[in-house]
Amino acid sequence: MKLLTKAKRGFTLIELMIVVAIIGILAAVAIPSFMDYMKRSKKTEAALQLNKIGKTSKRIYSETSSYYVGKGAPLPAAAGKAAGCCGGPNNHCTPLPSAFVADAGWKALDFQIDEPNLFIYDYEGTAVAFSAHAVGDLDCDGTAITYTLNGTAKDGNPAVELLEPGVNDD
Repeated sequence: MKLLTKAKRGFTLIELMIVVAIIGILAAVAIPSFMDYMKRSKKTEAALQLNKIGKTSKRIYSETSSYYVGKGAPLPAAAGKAAGCCGGPNNHCTPLPSAFVADAGWKALDFQIDEPNLFIYDYEGTAVAFSAHAVGDLDCDGTAITYTLNGTAKDGNPAVELLEPGVNDD
């Protein structure tokens, strides 16, 4: 007569605890890296939009030997709890292209934003220099970051310089 033995199946408690520990270690490393990556990706908007302002300003200077003299009001207006915090879905500001068109400064610079964005933009210029800013509180925690684009006329040539937060600030 043959004895039937029951085959053992499954994992031991120790094996399961080791797997859980490995997953925990991987999550502890991956989650902060992922959050940092997300913040860095959100910051690219400011550099791209300020670059657009810089190119238009340089074109205006090349055509008229003067930057646009005037101001562009801070737009879009923040409805959030802190400066630069829009508070909309995912902290995005509601696009208001009509507000940019209605503002003389933004209209002269041919600048508007027609999609949800994370930063509030402003401009102030004289004939030989200008300054544009992008202010945003990316996670509405009360800590705003500011990108600054400075334009100058060196020897009759227009030049712009982008100052990023944490890179050029000392």
